[in-house]
Amino acid sequence: MTDLKQQKCEACESNAPSLTEAEIKDYKPQIPDWNLIEEEGEKRLQKVFSFPDFKSAIAFTNAVGDEAEKQGHHPALLTEWGKVTVTWWTHAINGLHKNDLIMAVKTDEIKKSY
Repeated sequence: MTDLKQQKCEACESNAPSLTEAEIKDYKPQIPDWNLIEEEGEKRLQKVFSFPDFKSAIAFTNAVGDEAEKQGHHPALLTEWGKVTVTWWTHAINGLHKNDLIMAVKTDEIKKSY
């Protein structure tokens, strides 16, 4: 198993394979606080981040958005007073790809600055 923190997202086509249950289980220790959810029949990673106010929450949202642009992989972001819900999945394959795990780790790293 490779360290997700050191990786970058790769281009993903609609024929790319989704992560298997075994792969998700192997990588889960690197993203222990992320929840594996199913929405609209798709597996997704989701985590709620807490902040002391709206200004901090929106700054975090913008930082995640900046990294998403750099990586070419974009989440669903719900910004509210004192919290941001981040959801990663790969639209092209209607499920989870390694890119989602990489971005979950990067999102956790971004949070350390807030």
